[in-house]
Parts: sequence; C-alpha cells; structure tokens
Amino acid sequence: MRVLIVDDEQHVREAIGLLADWERHGITEIDQAADGEEAVRLIEQTSPQIVMTDMRMPRKNGLELLTWLHRTKPDIKVLVISGYDDFEYVRHTIRSGGIDYILKPVEPDSLNEALSKAVHTWQLEEEKRQRITTQNIEMNQMTPFYMDRLLSDLVSGYGNRESVVSQLRNRIRLPEAGTVCNVAVLSDVQFDEALLSKFRNRRHLLSFTLINICNELLKDQGVAFRHSDKPGEIILLCWHPRLPFNDLLGRINDGFFSTLRRRCHFGAAEASAFPNDLPKAYQNAVQALFSRNLLTGTCRIHRERAVDSEGSRTLRLSSYEEKFKLAALSGSKERMEAATEEWLQDVRDRDLVSPEHLLRWNSEWDWIQYHWTESEVKSTQEPIEDAEISQDLPSALPFSEEGMICWDRWREQISGRLHAASRVLTQIHSKDNHIIHDIAHYLEHHYHEEISLQQIAGRFFLSREYISRKFKQEFGVTLSDFLGRIRINKAKTLLLNPQIRIAQIAEMVGYQDEKYFSKVFKKMEGFTPNEYRKKHMN
Repeated sequence: MRVLIVDDEQHVREAIGLLADWERHGITEIDQAADGEEAVRLIEQTSPQIVMTDMRMPRKNGLELLTWLHRTKPDIKVLVISGYDDFEYVRHTIRSGGIDYILKPVEPDSLNEALSKAVHTWQLEEEKRQRITTQNIEMNQMTPFYMDRLLSDLVSGYGNRESVVSQLRNRIRLPEAGTVCNVAVLSDVQFDEALLSKFRNRRHLLSFTLINICNELLKDQGVAFRHSDKPGEIILLCWHPRLPFNDLLGRINDGFFSTLRRRCHFGAAEASAFPNDLPKAYQNAVQALFSRNLLTGTCRIHRERAVDSEGSRTLRLSSYEEKFKLAALSGSKERMEAATEEWLQDVRDRDLVSPEHLLRWNSEWDWIQYHWTESEVKSTQEPIEDAEISQDLPSALPFSEEGMICWDRWREQISGRLHAASRVLTQIHSKDNHIIHDIAHYLEHHYHEEISLQQIAGRFFLSREYISRKFKQEFGVTLSDFLGRIRINKAKTLLLNPQIRIAQIAEMVGYQDEKYFSKVFKKMEGFTPNEYRKKHMN
C-alpha cells in the first residue's frame, strides 16, 4: 500500500514517518508533499490508498484538499493531523469522508490506531470493488449466452412472448410488432470435413466467426445468433433490409468465403410478421435447409421443403446390415468394397438425398457398429472422459466444399467403418494388430496436437463409446488420462531446459491454456511446473 503525508513543516512529516508502524500495516511506499497543490499532483501520479494531511497550509489548504479528494478520489482514505482543535475542521473532515482527526503533538498509539482503521476500511472496500468488478466481468461474459437464450426462445415459441420481447428490447434494437421479418438458418453440420477439422474441438470458434460476419453485414437490419438448444445452428432475423433478402444472404456468403474459403447453404422462410409468425417461419427455414436435395442444383438459398417423388421407396441402412456384417466378418477387402458400392449405387438411383437422410443413415451406422461391438466390451459402464477431450464438432458428413455429396469421401467413410468392424469382429487381439493399440500409438505420436474423442472416433471409424470402454479395458485408464500422462511426461523433459518458458512448453505438449496445463501437471505430479523445474534444476 502507498501513503501520502501532506504538511508544510518538514519535521512534522518526518516525525509521522518515524511514529507510524508502516510494516505492521502493510504499507511499503511513503510519499511527502508540502502543501495541497503538490499533494494533488502526487496523488494523480502515484494513486495512494491513504492520505494523511494537515489543515493549515499555503496555496491549497487541508479544507480544499479534502473537498477535492471527496469529489474526485472518494476511494482514498483520509486522516487529518492538525494542531487546531476546531469544530469546523472536524465537521468538514467528517463530511468529506475522513477516517479520523488527530491532534498534534501526535501520539504513536493514536496514530497507529487511526492508520489501522484506515487500512482496514480501504481493504474492505477494495474487496467489495473486486467482487463487483468480477461480477460485471461474469455478467458481460454471460450476456451473449443470455441473448442467445432469449432469441432462441423467441423463434422456438417458448415462454411468454411479450416478456421475451420486452427483455430483448432492453438490450438490442428490435422492429415494431407486425413488421415484416425474414428468417434464415445455417448449420455447421453441413460443412465439409476439411473445414470442420480446422476447428477441431472448438465448435464455438466456428460459430463465433460465422455470427460476426453475419452481424457485420446485417448491422441495424437484423441480428444473427446461436440456437441455444441446437449446437451448430445459426439463425438470422432480418427486418427493413436495404437489399433484397437473397442478395443480403449472398453478401454474407461472400464474407464467409473471404474468411473461411467456404460458402454455406441457407434455409430461408417467406417474410412474416414480427414476432408472432417467427416460430412458423423458423420451422419452415429449418425444414428447407435439411430437406434440400444434395444430388442436383447449385442454389444456396432454399425456401421449399424437398419431398421424395411418388412411389420412391424409403432407403434404410438397417436393411443392408447383414450384407455389411458378412463382408466385415470375411475380412476381404474386395467384399467390403463390393458391399459399399452396392449401397452407394442404391443411393445414386434415388431422385432425392437430403442432409436429413445423411444424418439418419449416420445414426444408423453408429447403432449398427455399437451393436456389433458391444459384446467385445464386457463392462456396461462407460468410463468418464473429461470435457476437454469429449466435446467436439459433430461427425463429419460426406459433404464436398460446395455442400453437396462427396461420393469418394462417403466411400472412404463406409469402407473405414467396415475395416474397423472387421478387426473387432474377427477377434484380432494381438498387441501388434489390435485397433485400440493403434489408437494408443497414434496418441503417442500426436500428443502435441488438439485431440478429441470425436476426432479419434472419426479417424478410426469406431464409436466413441466403444473406444472409451475398450481403451479403459485394455490400458486401465481413460483415453484422456492416457493422453494426459504422455503430455506431462514430455513436459517434464522440456522443463529441464530453463531457456523454454512454461507457456511455450504447455503449447508444445498440446495445451493452449497455461493455467490449465499447470493444474493438470500439479494434479499428476504434486508440483506446479515451476516448482518441478526449480527442484530438478537444483
């Protein structure tokens, strides 16, 4: 803490400096000023927590200094040390928020008692200020999530519409009731694997980038936000557009391309009245986006729900399960490729394949593989993986950069699933061949990268549940603990080099957050990285 002593007599200032027990009060900096004007200059420069001042001084006296402090620096605690037992001086001190009025000659006990009171009062108020600051930071951090929640409720028709609109109007500009409002929807599940892989387990960063571009172009014409209940879905509301809505979406797509080298597909609804017609318009936009035909057309704005032609049969992956399982059990690459091609040809023969179909078939694949492999894992309890490795973007669907079906990628995904299933179903349990040991080998060589359970599942074409349970069965630890141990062991070696900063080491072994790295390190080793370095360097 810092204290400023203000008195026109140097011997008084020096006496106060000798009588006060500065160390006991935690005061390390003591400045002096000969009058109020010099005090103001020093206060502006050094920001002391406590000011101890005389009342009668040349130029700016104590009364004027107290008035200035009370008006401009109310957090500073003031002690008056005066040779005058004047009621007006005492009253002015109290009115200006002074802590105490001490008469000269100064008694050490009285001085230290007043100083202790001033320090204690300042510390209590500082703790309160810190709490308020922390609360404000937390509120500012939570505001976007709160806004997303309110806007999501508005378009989904949840809660009391009038109350939701009223809360939103306090924070953002909204159109008047009955105003024509356009709705558009996009989803990150309809991007290709190459783009999704760049964001790894940072789905929020992709959404943040897309929303920023949307809001930059919407400006006061509307708002873009994340749907709170549907990860990866972004909704645009637009009113009073200065351009036709399709043209505005085209410009937003140009913004996406400049930043991400991708354009997206939008589901869009007919103009509707704000806010009553929003839920219906939103549902229409979602249906248009997820029912779009992936086989034909180049349009990126979809306004109508695509439907199967009359007489078109429903194609279900489950009806091919026996063929796929026999191909996997055979272990024959040719049979697995033939089963894959038969499925893809049947899909090609359809006149409509939509994102809805791909999502459903992907879910069917997950269930089929889980059903095939569940007998391989005796335990029915899944090991708990930590959030860092469990959260991720969704499994990439076989999309091209243009958002249409990529047949080669889809063929690769299905073949990969069948080869992975083949290795499990045919009971290849040697350490050289077992797929779980392949995963362990991958972790040992890619520990420095951002790794997620979903990424591993996609790379090895197995379900996350199977990998988690089988990994725990094979190695006795969860996949995330196994990866953490590899990273910390590498970090221990790097810590022996004093030239490498701890923040750099954290990044080198796969942790982007130095604090999180230190937390994991201490949990595993019992020391912080810095303590470990000092101990072993000594």
